[in-house]
Amino acid sequence: RVPVPPAVDIPCSVYRSSWTNPRIEWKFQKGSSLVLFYYGGELTEPYRDRVRFSPTSIHFESVTREDSGKYICEVVGDGSHIAKSEVTLTVQVPPGKPLAHVPSSATIGSRAVLRCSEGQGSPPPTFRCFPFPLLSPSFPPVFPPFPSFPSSFQIFEPVGVWDTGDYHCEASNNVGAPQKSDVFRMETSEVNVGGIVAAVVLVLLVLALAAFGLWFAHSRGYFSKKTDSGGKKVIYSQPSRRSEGEFKQTSSFLV
Repeated sequence: RVPVPPAVDIPCSVYRSSWTNPRIEWKFQKGSSLVLFYYGGELTEPYRDRVRFSPTSIHFESVTREDSGKYICEVVGDGSHIAKSEVTLTVQVPPGKPLAHVPSSATIGSRAVLRCSEGQGSPPPTFRCFPFPLLSPSFPPVFPPFPSFPSSFQIFEPVGVWDTGDYHCEASNNVGAPQKSDVFRMETSEVNVGGIVAAVVLVLLVLALAAFGLWFAHSRGYFSKKTDSGGKKVIYSQPSRRSEGEFKQTSSFLV
């Protein structure tokens, strides 16, 4: 464990000076990621300008929290004999100011989640959440500290009327002083049963009015198809002038 930002030497304890032209490789492992940063007699990026190599160790000019992890030295010696040593480096960085995520309101009987997050401390800090102000110096935290990265949370289930109040969280990792977040308030309220009932009644009333309107329009025949009542066609011809003594039917009706 080293505080930031001093220089660091990481030894390769399996190197033997008696070996003839040994092949040395360095790897860096962080979580599931494995990076080869010294291979074929050369440093790879981004270590080329930050690290000095020697057969017995590697020297960091300076380190950051991102350099925390496992360093693996592999040496292939005489007779293809492979030896390996590992060193875990933890760069210690005090935590920064954490951020508290507190819901502004919660319904009594429901579920509420309080979260704390912080992305600077190394090793990852632990968190505690307190009501603000504390009722007494011995008042227990809302939840005990436990490691989590990058955030931790506390669940109120079910939410009670007594959970109304101001809350803040604290981050600490035994490097420097603990850091506190801003204070946030959470209000609790009961379920608005009257409002829910009124909304349901209003929806049912609208549906009833719509159904009545459809029935009334149908009963008045607004939705029936209109047709011509007469199916006959009449053609009338004006009679031509005749002498008074001559009679001849000139009108015709076509049905």
